Amino acid sequence: MARSSTAHQERSQRLRDREAVLETVRNPAHERVPGDVDRVIHERIRLGIVSALAVNRALSFPELKALLKTSDGNLSVHARRLEEAEYLSCTKTFDGRQPKTEYKLTAAGRRALERYLNHMEALIRATRER
Repeated sequence: MARSSTAHQERSQRLRDREAVLETVRNPAHERVPGDVDRVIHERIRLGIVSALAVNRALSFPELKALLKTSDGNLSVHARRLEEAEYLSCTKTFDGRQPKTEYKLTAAGRRALERYLNHMEALIRATRER
């Protein structure tokens, strides 16, 4: 009987977890709540920045701009938002008289990306199980 009760509890918990994940799809308007998608990373350009930096030690502003095929202003705004969230660090130097901006993913940014990917994988699993 204890085994059956445990199996029932586990099934119930899986259903609750799946419902929580699906709720983020049904109601995307509410801001970050535990278990909800990270809105800082979820934006397309920001996800591209974080993903590119996850597989590169560092990238310069022009490299990111070319990779993401975006404008200076768009990249600048999104990079600044990630920097404010402490997901990436920005180093500005000069090469002669030429300014050089380099971005690196921080440990917090790497953890945030990992949480985001886990959340997306759970969402995919929950959707397929339905």
